[in-house]
Amino acid sequence: MVRKTKWIVVVALFAGVTGARAEDKPGADQPFDDAAFVKMAAIGGMYEVHLGNLVAPRAKNDDVKKFAERMVKDHSAANEELKSAAKSAGLAVPDRIDDKHQQKYEAFKAYKGDNFDRDYVKGMVKDHTEDVALFTRASKEAKNPAIKEFANKTLPTIQKHLEMVKKLDK
Repeated sequence: MVRKTKWIVVVALFAGVTGARAEDKPGADQPFDDAAFVKMAAIGGMYEVHLGNLVAPRAKNDDVKKFAERMVKDHSAANEELKSAAKSAGLAVPDRIDDKHQQKYEAFKAYKGDNFDRDYVKGMVKDHTEDVALFTRASKEAKNPAIKEFANKTLPTIQKHLEMVKKLDK
């Protein structure tokens, strides 16, 4: 029973370990909204930093540890660039992750499974796949030039992250 409960917790945890939820993201049939993009990018970026800081010292695999450290470095820089772009666009940037992301972080912090590295990597593949789609759309549809420029500048980094984490997933 303990093994089954542990598996259920792991599945529930990693179903939601990634950045913004699909239902929070603008659908392809909905108009793109710069403010919603800024909010999602900010929360997702802060979450990546928090999670990377948690994972890096706990990861068993050196490549996973290095990836988590890179998430902290790259997403910290992107978060600062987003703040600047949003300020010039007159858009608000959240200063902390939302409750749903905080709960996901806390669940990952309490992780007791045997596959910590693997589950982190799987979550990062999902997260970065969604982020590439979101940033690609923002790079094409953002109305404010500063937001569009931020998306264009950040997209290659996110694509590189996806490429890196897919290699770790193999």
